[in-house]
Amino acid sequence: MASVRKRGKTYHIAVSCGYDAEGKQIRRTMTFKPEPNMTEKQVQKELQRQTVLFEERCRNGEVSSDGRLKLRDFVPTYLSSAKQRLSPLVYERYNRMLEICIIPMLGHMKLKDIRPLHIQHFVDELVSRETHFDGTEGRLSASSVHRYYTMVCSLLHSAYRLGLIGQNPADRDRITLPKVEEEQTEIFSEEELSAMLSALEAEPLQYQLLIHLALSTGCRRGELMGLKWSDIDFATGILTVSRSNYKLTGDKEVKSKSTKTGKSRMIMLPAYCLSMLKRYRAEQTGLQLRLGDAWHGDNWIFIQADGKAMYPTTPTLWFSKFLKRHNLAHKKFHALRHTSATLLLSNGTNIKNVAARLGHAQLKTTNRYVHAVDQAERDAADTFENLLNPKQDRTA
Repeated sequence: MASVRKRGKTYHIAVSCGYDAEGKQIRRTMTFKPEPNMTEKQVQKELQRQTVLFEERCRNGEVSSDGRLKLRDFVPTYLSSAKQRLSPLVYERYNRMLEICIIPMLGHMKLKDIRPLHIQHFVDELVSRETHFDGTEGRLSASSVHRYYTMVCSLLHSAYRLGLIGQNPADRDRITLPKVEEEQTEIFSEEELSAMLSALEAEPLQYQLLIHLALSTGCRRGELMGLKWSDIDFATGILTVSRSNYKLTGDKEVKSKSTKTGKSRMIMLPAYCLSMLKRYRAEQTGLQLRLGDAWHGDNWIFIQADGKAMYPTTPTLWFSKFLKRHNLAHKKFHALRHTSATLLLSNGTNIKNVAARLGHAQLKTTNRYVHAVDQAERDAADTFENLLNPKQDRTA
């Protein structure tokens, strides 16, 4: 709420902008001086307009004491803007990164005092750390260092755009970062896939279906958890993917949001998956009848024991234990999505169709799987070279 005080021929406008980390009230001020030829009525009308505009600028973080705002006190303004464009999970991750790393290391500094040297020192400290921020031993990976740096860069870029600082001291061309090795796309080889599917036959039907849908649709984990029976048209065999489930730290209930691109997509299911879905629906219906009033389901396909939506972390935990239980090489659950894409491409499916099936907003995202297919082909050629070349020296 703004307060206005008249001082001679000028008006002093003050706005409270909350409290800083030390509990002190943050106040922003401006002075309004009416034109000499204005009537009293015009003065009051313009004063009211200037007050409302100043309040709005303060609320949007556009006003500071010439950059004297500390980084930690700017964070709420930054997060308020970020929350509108980020998914809940990413927003939670931003908060966590700020809390455990960025505010402790840079939060005490005034925005106007931060220089590229300070950002470089921040990066170098991260590189030299011998423990992670959760206390576990080991150095941070280069990609982790890049993520923290990118967060700081985004934060300061926001301050620059709002006019709080004249330039972004964290601009990429000013900072030396550790080299990140090119990430390999993790996929299941033909032999690994065959062994995994064979072992899967001994698992509960719900988990058999989960893995087969992950492979045949390429859906993300959250999208699989967000599937409802109403999303399947058994007559046409089309699955509509329109939501993604997530659970924030501390929350008890699973929540839903739109897909990563914000758009729904339709995927044609193979006949065997439709048959498996029908069998599982009958099994789930029987469970619902047995539980009676203890059933709390809401049409979800993948469920907890009482019918509620399965936690989004459950597939990851179950898959890891499943692979270990059957002495299979460990791979992330997301590798099933990668494998789905490479299987389609290696069998001649048009890359645009693969991109649409996986829900990629840009074709360049799908292009990463082309390299995985190329590598798989090279590995296959090497296999035949080792097995079939009669001139190869096998005693070496």
